[in-house]
This record gives sequence, C-alpha cells and structure tokens, in this order.
Amino acid sequence: MSGSDHRGGHAVVVGGGLAGVTTALELADAGIEVTLLEGRPRLGGLAFSFKRGELTVDNGQHVYLRCCTAYRWFLDRVRGAELAPLQRRLDVPVLDVAHPGGPRLGRLRRSALPVPLHLAGSLARYPHLSLAERARVGRAALALRRLDPADPALDGLDFATWLGRYGQSARTIEALWDLVGIATLNATAEQSSLGLAAMVFKTGLLSENGAADIGWARVPLGDLHDSLARKALDAAGVRTALRTRVTNISRTQSGGWLVRTEEETIPADTVVLAVPQREAHGLLPAGALADPDKLLDIGTAPILNVHVVYDRKVLKQPFFAALGSPVQWVFDRTDASGLTDGGQYLALSQSVAQDDIDEPVSLLRGKYLPELERLLPAARGAKVRDFFVTRERTATFAPTPGVGRLRPGARTDTPGLYLAGAWTATGWPATMESAVRSGLNAAHAALAALGRPRQHPLQEAA
Repeated sequence: MSGSDHRGGHAVVVGGGLAGVTTALELADAGIEVTLLEGRPRLGGLAFSFKRGELTVDNGQHVYLRCCTAYRWFLDRVRGAELAPLQRRLDVPVLDVAHPGGPRLGRLRRSALPVPLHLAGSLARYPHLSLAERARVGRAALALRRLDPADPALDGLDFATWLGRYGQSARTIEALWDLVGIATLNATAEQSSLGLAAMVFKTGLLSENGAADIGWARVPLGDLHDSLARKALDAAGVRTALRTRVTNISRTQSGGWLVRTEEETIPADTVVLAVPQREAHGLLPAGALADPDKLLDIGTAPILNVHVVYDRKVLKQPFFAALGSPVQWVFDRTDASGLTDGGQYLALSQSVAQDDIDEPVSLLRGKYLPELERLLPAARGAKVRDFFVTRERTATFAPTPGVGRLRPGARTDTPGLYLAGAWTATGWPATMESAVRSGLNAAHAALAALGRPRQHPLQEAA
C-alpha cells in the first residue's frame, strides 16, 4: 500500500481518464485512501483502444513531445515509458502533393546546435517555403520567444493576426505554423488564442534543443492508459470501480461529502471531479464556483480518425504530414495493432474536423482513399482490406481567443472539492500533457488542504 496509513481520510475521484488516474495515484502515493469511479468499462478517457476483428485499434493517434514532462512522469509511474519511446531527434517528413512539379518531400529536423539555431538549418532547406518566407519565419520565432504565454492580454488575441504582423504569409501559416498548430491545438491559427499558441511554440520549439522530439505508443493505448494504469492503481491501494456513473455529489452537515452512484452512496472527505467540463457543471453543488456557467462557455472541437488496412506495405516511414491535401498526418500502426500477415494499417489523424465529423463512411472513403493514392504511389495498386472511421466529436476544448478566462483552477470555492481535466487552467492546450498536469494540480491542492503537502513531481509546477 505504498506505506499508506490513510491519515487524511477518504478521497473519491470521479472520472478515469488520464486526469483522474493521475489524481488517484498521486493521492494514494501520499497515503490517502482513494476510490476512483469511472462510468465506462475501461480507463483512459478519450485515449483508448478497442478490438476490431483480430486487430487492436486506438480510437485516435496520440503523440507527445519531450517537453511533455507530466505525461512522461505518468508513463514512468505506470511503468510504460519503454512502450512509448521518443524520437532520438526531431524529424518530421512533410509531403506537398500540390507542388507544381509533382509531389515534393521536405523535412523539419533539429540539429544538435543550441536554441534557436537547432532548427535554422532545417528551415533554410525547407522546400515548401520561399527564401523570403523562410527568413520571415526567423523574425516571427524571435518575437515569439519574447512573449509571455501567461500574459492575460495574449489570451484575447488570435494567433493568425499576430503572425500577420510579423510578415507570415498564408502559405507560411499553412506549411509551418498550422502544420504544427492544428495537430497540437486542434484549431487553425485564426481560431487559436495567441496565449495558447505562444505556449505551444515557445515550449516545444524554442525552449530546449530536444523539446519537440516526438514520442508515441508502439503498443495499443489501452495497454498504457488502461491495463498498466489499473495495475498501478491496484498496487497503490486504490479501489477502482468501472461501469459506475456518479449521479450526484452533496455536502454533509459536518463538512464532508456524499458521492452517489446508481449502486451506492460513498462518504468522502475530498472529492475530485476529473470529468469533461459539461459533466463537471452538472455535478457541481451550488456555490462551488462563482460563475459555474463559464464551464458551458468552453467550446469543444472534434477530431476524426480514418483507418485504412492495405494488403501490402505502402508506406516505408513511421509517419508523415501532408500539405495540399485534406490528409493531415498519417501513422503506420501495423505492429501496434497486431497485424502480422504482410498488410499495412495506416491511421490518419484529422484535427479541425468540423466539416467531416458527421459525414457517412462512404463519403469519407471516397474522399480519403484517392488522397492516399496521391500521397503514396504504392497505394495505387494495393487492395483496401478494411476502411473505418472513429469520431470524437468533443475531442478537445476549443482553444479560441478568450478561453483562458473561462478555464477554472483546481480549487473550487467549496472546501474539499477540486477539479481536474485538460480543460482546467494548466496553461496547456487540450493534450495528454494538460490532463496529467491537471491531475497533479488537483492532487496537490487537496493534499495541501489536508495538511499533507508533498513535493510536486514537476519541479516547475511545484
């Protein structure tokens, strides 16, 4: 039981996504008795796996960066770091199929030089921008380094307007800023808060040499976020109840809490709501937030994932990004899915998917298969064994200008009640990193109130 003596009473964590699992682990590691309640039959929230025939399929392609110190802590805590390794050095193939001379491949790579020179060589050779456009990228990057992402004034501005002030053309935004921003923010530059965009680019590309190196799971996400997470929770002494939906939480006269499910009523000294913002709003007791309806003003944005299984290998690289095509990012998930018969399974991750999220599969098939043949000549003679889509209509919160003032912190106005989730005020966009950070924030706020403070695992957030 990790040396637990349960001084500090009982905590109930509502929600078994990354935020909830993180909260439960950190509280249990501090000696708190914890019950984790999750309505689904699994843990992992919106980053999970399922079976389709003989394959194990992720609902969507999720990646992280070397600068995602909280998610890396999570992987270490559940003993899964070796299953989701990082690139040795940032290397992103970018294929432009709309180039007048035919498809052209470029690469965004870093060198071993110090920031910001680590990307200078790659940008100087990046074929998808003109010489003048590349020069102006450097000017904007230097200006970004001077911004403070936490400045509230930046939250109300959009990223595209700021980029325009620094001479970034529509082509530069498409081929560079949106290439990264759409994948990390789930929004175009026009739709993104300057504060959040500055945080992404300043932290990922302009902080440390290897900050933007990419990592992703080489196994199904369920192995990490469900199976290994459950083992870690069990070892920490957390009681985990799946298929258990919370219907109500209320304060007792003595200052404690009652958490009601369809099966039982659980008394608690501490409650953490680690659920999406609308669900949190529905469970909040009166007086918990000064303006709880702000949670309803935090918009959501969809992500569509297109899954294609070919009868042969059509892509040699582990992933690539595309320009001049509806296709955004393509990943090879063959080994991770368990496909072993010589075919290849590709997953297309399509952010900012408002136009496609509700389209029928037949229409999406007619749209994306020809695009893959444009991008991958080897696909033109290959047979498609399977084509299916997964849809997350509320995959992330929308990082629109002004969203920062809507995101609450971990503490509420009611003692013993805390909030966690990627949508809370972590300073990060809606990523796995933000979810884990929110869980750590909630756990440490609760521990401080219980008189059980402990060292925060992230030095910068201590």
